[in-house]
Amino acid sequence: MAQPSIQGRFVWQELVTEDPAAAVGFYGKVLGWRAQASPHEASYTVFSTGSGPLAGATTLKAEARAQGTKPHWLIHIGADDIDATLATAVRLGAKVLLAATDLPQVGRYAVLSDPYGAAFALYKPIAPHADRPAKAGEHIWLELGTSDLEGAFKFYQGVFGWQDLHRMDMGAMGTYLIFGKSDTQRGGIFKLAPGAPGPAWTSYIEVADVEKAIAAATKAGGRLVNGPHPVPGGRIAQLLDPGGVAFAIHTQAKKVETPAPPPSAPAAAPAKPAATPAKPAAAKPAAATPAAATSAAATPPSAPKAAAPATATPPVVKPAPRPAATVTPAAPVAKPAAAPAKPAAAPAKSVAAPAKKKAAPVKTAAKKKAASKPASAKKAAKKVAKKAAKKAKKKVAKKKVAKKKKAAARKKVAARASVSARKSARPAAKKAKPAMVKKDKKKKKKDKKRRKKEKARRKK
Repeated sequence: MAQPSIQGRFVWQELVTEDPAAAVGFYGKVLGWRAQASPHEASYTVFSTGSGPLAGATTLKAEARAQGTKPHWLIHIGADDIDATLATAVRLGAKVLLAATDLPQVGRYAVLSDPYGAAFALYKPIAPHADRPAKAGEHIWLELGTSDLEGAFKFYQGVFGWQDLHRMDMGAMGTYLIFGKSDTQRGGIFKLAPGAPGPAWTSYIEVADVEKAIAAATKAGGRLVNGPHPVPGGRIAQLLDPGGVAFAIHTQAKKVETPAPPPSAPAAAPAKPAATPAKPAAAKPAAATPAAATSAAATPPSAPKAAAPATATPPVVKPAPRPAATVTPAAPVAKPAAAPAKPAAAPAKSVAAPAKKKAAPVKTAAKKKAASKPASAKKAAKKVAKKAAKKAKKKVAKKKVAKKKKAAARKKVAARASVSARKSARPAAKKAKPAMVKKDKKKKKKDKKRRKKEKARRKK
């Protein structure tokens, strides 16, 4: 049975970082990825979801770091014939960073940079998988920030046969080109702003809730660099992991939501690859691992540890509405090489990862502008209502305080009046008392005289 074509599909993602252990904890908390060491080399980590393996992680070598390479994600694009595709890429201006290399029982791969400096890898697994819709935690969209939009697209079109499916007017930011094949959207390309670092590729990962993912990333030591923003078909945000590696997240819009146009402020793009490639490490074969949620088992690739040109900060242009991206068998880690090194055991990569997502209809710039007006009006109305409610609440609070003050004042006045009345009553009581005593004395004296007279009369 003929294998499905993987030419031009995004089939694997490779994290090259200075601290793979920290990356395992971070991506596990933010994206729910599970991690396990490769059976062929404990230093290589394979990330997976419930649907199977989708990415790998390895350590950035000291020699690569010395060449100026920074921690980054390296995308792997499928090629039905690695050598023929590599020859075509070189003829169209690509630079080879790591020559085509066989991975026993896994596949064949190579690492290169396009004519404008964006690094990527070619990969052909022994047992590729057919496309399928991407799920939460899987790569859904790839985006290229470049210095020459037309030139870059022409290069990738010549190498992979990508088609210009749609162009969106981004205003001052220029045009956002959505590419794909056979009407299936794969990603986007935009021109970097003057002075912005790059060029480089950025990967978008599907999450259930962008805001929750941002909160988890911040708590786990990551940093939000752009967003969240509404885009046609959902919401996106760009972040940096604790190692400074750029990645992006995407959430599909709910049916009740009205997508707004993407933001206009560009963020920094990934840095250019090192001028001198680092030495490669030879790959070792990997054991076959069945991939979940696929019709046939595939052999996971192993990878030589490597470092490719680094990504720094993600570009600002946002992915197309509900983009479709496919990820299939895992690909090797590649280190740009100038001179070969001694073979070293390499980790095995698992196969099968996020697949394409059916593209939602792309809205025109005019529709996006129209959609943004009611959205901004609603925001303004909410803001006004919130201020009015806050003001009314303060007014009620002030009235309560004034009422309490008045009641306290009345009590104070009543208390003073009571004290004053008691004080004024005391002198009158004092005056009345001596008068009564004097009257009693007179009465007693009069009674005494009367008794004496009676006594004297009786004696007579």
